[in-house]
Amino acid sequence: MNKTSLTKKIIAAPYMLWAAIFIVVPLIFVVYYSLTDASGNFSLEYIKDIGHYGDIMLNSIWLGFIATIISLVIAYPLAYIMARSSLNVQRTMMMLVMLPMWMNLLIRTYSLMILLQDTGIINSALNALHLPSIKMINTDGAVILGMVYNYIPYMILPLYSIMAKLDHGLIEAAEDLGANKFSVLRKIVLPLSLPGIASGFTMVFVPSVSTFYISKKLGGNTVSLIGDIIEMQFKSSNNYNLGAALSLVLMFLIIICMAVMNRFTSDDDDGGVLI
Repeated sequence: MNKTSLTKKIIAAPYMLWAAIFIVVPLIFVVYYSLTDASGNFSLEYIKDIGHYGDIMLNSIWLGFIATIISLVIAYPLAYIMARSSLNVQRTMMMLVMLPMWMNLLIRTYSLMILLQDTGIINSALNALHLPSIKMINTDGAVILGMVYNYIPYMILPLYSIMAKLDHGLIEAAEDLGANKFSVLRKIVLPLSLPGIASGFTMVFVPSVSTFYISKKLGGNTVSLIGDIIEMQFKSSNNYNLGAALSLVLMFLIIICMAVMNRFTSDDDDGGVLI
């Protein structure tokens, strides 16, 4: 073993230890509680009980998917505009994107709840204009809005990172050859930005599906996601086995999602141009 390799291993040792303690060990406990009963004996009882929560699981995936698509639709043109702007404008827009992330997610969600309440700021303004109130809180729409509001920076940042590296010579060449803006977007910008789309999709979809605080505050008792059920099993019901089983299934779903998205990205592939 040469000196360089030994130095790298010494430097990486604290990170490996951290990963073992806070990632590997908790996963072992999740698997253990999922496959045992309250007495610690091997059992598939709680794995079988997961079927009772199939509708909630599907609803969580559906709402997370909608929130992710909305985030992509909003973030894509914004990231493109940022990438094509001057450096000063890019810095300003980046600061505006990052600014909400400097606040805790709990504070951001609670602030949004105050806006959407039946007696909140929005409805109070509508009533002042002699307009009818709108039912916004405790709905699927409010939960989706909370997901988009809290996680859209995670869609903007990878898209901007990819688009800022695009070779503008390709765009100029396409325009010189007669391609209109839509053709440039469809045949050059979109294919080259697929890695950013895949990364952003994963970074928004994964926390959206597994969230529980957003759905609790903005959905009330009318919208329950799988994260709410897991939290209830650990916090209220003290049913660690069922909570772990649900967590295990959710983890597998997230791994499948990440595996699918990773097919669009690779270390040596920055996208391609459609002919």
